Amino acid sequence: MKREQWNSRVGFILAAVGSAIGLGNIWRFPYMAYENGGGAFFIPYLFAMISAGIPFMIMEFSLGHRLRGAAPKVFANLGNTYGLRLEWLGWFQVFIAAIIAIYYVAIIGWAISYLSFSISQDWGSDTNHFFFKEYLQLSDNSPTSLGGFQLHIAIPMTIAWSITSLAIFTGVKGGIERASKIMMPLLFIMVLALIGRIVFLPGALEGLNYLFEPDFSKIFDAKVWSAAYGQIFFTLSVGFAIMLAYSSYLPEKSDINNNAFMTVLINCGFSILSGVLIFGVLGYMAQEQSKELTDVVSSGVGLAFVTIPAAINLLPAPYILGPLFFLALVVAGLSSHISIIEAVTSALIDKLNINRKPAAIIVCGTGFVLSMAFATSGGLLLLDLIDYFINNIALLTSCFIELIILAWLFKIADIRDYANRLSDFTIAAWFDLCLRFVSPAMLAIILVKNVINTIKNGYGDYPISDQLLLGWGLIASMLLVSLFINLFTSNSEDAL
Repeated sequence: MKREQWNSRVGFILAAVGSAIGLGNIWRFPYMAYENGGGAFFIPYLFAMISAGIPFMIMEFSLGHRLRGAAPKVFANLGNTYGLRLEWLGWFQVFIAAIIAIYYVAIIGWAISYLSFSISQDWGSDTNHFFFKEYLQLSDNSPTSLGGFQLHIAIPMTIAWSITSLAIFTGVKGGIERASKIMMPLLFIMVLALIGRIVFLPGALEGLNYLFEPDFSKIFDAKVWSAAYGQIFFTLSVGFAIMLAYSSYLPEKSDINNNAFMTVLINCGFSILSGVLIFGVLGYMAQEQSKELTDVVSSGVGLAFVTIPAAINLLPAPYILGPLFFLALVVAGLSSHISIIEAVTSALIDKLNINRKPAAIIVCGTGFVLSMAFATSGGLLLLDLIDYFINNIALLTSCFIELIILAWLFKIADIRDYANRLSDFTIAAWFDLCLRFVSPAMLAIILVKNVINTIKNGYGDYPISDQLLLGWGLIASMLLVSLFINLFTSNSEDAL
């Protein structure tokens, strides 16, 4: 079966950027920078981008392009070189993508709801009570006690699934590329328009000072460097099957190095733009309420659905700026969700040798049914617990194993040479050095720290039984099923 291809280089880059740019850029990066030295954080962040982000992206683009397959097929083919069975790693990455897609769509659903709320500020003055009690109707139970089904959450989630399914169903050219060419320029225009208005508000510049004022003493703090590398791996969509799948649709003559550099730089640039937007809003909010900025800043869903709505209440023309912000959130979320589902769909197409449409129906249909668990009163608790273990344990483990296999078991220089043959400019031995030593060392430090901390202290106040079932148990199940598929099925061709 002939593999699809991107129609243009611009279409591929916009799709890759759309995957990398997600909700985390908007609510996670600004807070990470603020917490880790402000302007000084950009030094380790830039170093992490050069030593981990760009090399990792070049590596995955090269593998996907050369081996023309989704993650399981790529690792199966690589394993043949040494008579090893490595397909399990590809399936482990696909399962990570599948789990993320199932709960990520809930947050997109919330953003769609808030897009409608923002027109007339239906959230009222107590945005915290509205989000957690009135909208989510959050139960105080454990994540395993889901509580009542919330139709008002399920409906926007269904809308999100419909858009994603349409893009996946119609294919790389007709669906994903076309959607990316519309969504990515729209996202940048909306964010720039918001920034253009926000920076002129009173207090906005003080907010930016909080974000960018450098605290150089933190440069020597290992936690700051760990945070910078963690943010790079978190935001670039590497290590969980997406970029391998996307690059497998590249035409034969594709500039691997240039594509990778552009994808990473645009993504990181958007993160900085998001920081300007968010902290401009927070600075204005702090001045209007006569509070310190440290009293209004927050991270995660609290920033997007509690703090920002409270700030929108204070903004001039909130009925314009509010919908613009939440439409940007929806677009950023959908572009990432489409890429995550494509990683799973392409793996199924390769494995079962079936056409795209039945594969899309299986993946999207199953995902839709399972995601409805997050449209319940306990949905946020379930999402929070699973998200922690997937992002802080499973994803980092996947990235680390992939690096060790490719940089030490195989000749990483062969991947560099392959990328250089196709590219307008070449990369030197720094590529090998970063992927063999710098990135694995940083990943190992972050991963070991996360594992030890989670074993010792657990996560949050969730019952240990829930953490064992939905955290460690889920990861172990993903690994066991991946190994089972590897042992009892075959999916391999000639390797590099």
